[in-house]
Amino acid sequence: MSRSTASSSPHLRHNASFITTRDGIRFSIISTPYRQITEIPEYWMEDIREDDHILDIGANIGAFCIRAAKKSSHVSAVEPFTTDILNTNITLNGVDIKVFCGALGDGFPTYIEWDGISSRVSTYRLSDLIQRAGGCDFLKCDCEGAEWKIRPVDLEGIRRIEMELHQPPIGGPINTELLQYISEKYAFSLDRVPVHGPLGLFGILHAWQP
Repeated sequence: MSRSTASSSPHLRHNASFITTRDGIRFSIISTPYRQITEIPEYWMEDIREDDHILDIGANIGAFCIRAAKKSSHVSAVEPFTTDILNTNITLNGVDIKVFCGALGDGFPTYIEWDGISSRVSTYRLSDLIQRAGGCDFLKCDCEGAEWKIRPVDLEGIRRIEMELHQPPIGGPINTELLQYISEKYAFSLDRVPVHGPLGLFGILHAWQP
């Protein structure tokens, strides 16, 4: 998957303290060892509704959730590593987003490695995150393999799913029960990653209730 960063995207305008994307989203320029993703063309978000409760798991610095918050006032974001930068960018764009520091998982603290850095973080089941968010109609999930910890029952009531799917060596074994549930309950499209894509990234799932 192609990822644009603060230093590489041709669609960014710079000044002394922040960058502005061509669609008007502002991001702070902060030195960090982690990737700072500002463009998310791989995700479909044109059908976000004004009354949707949106849950962004793996929010990074806000590329998805800030844009979503321009469409809906019910947005929550989950991020284990870059929450300080995320909160700065939320303030910079004047949007209202609930931010939870943690990761999708089985409810127990665990060590997560991302961009070569390992940290012990709290994890939460999807059902717990939905409860904290006050509901979920639209789920965006980019969590480096932890998507396979989602229990099918936890997707009940979710109208739309945008999810990055992984396979070993990223994350654990593929949850075939989850894929079966999605195939039965949703219409979907899968954008496969080309052969030159990152090892372990299978593709992007776009799913909607027919």
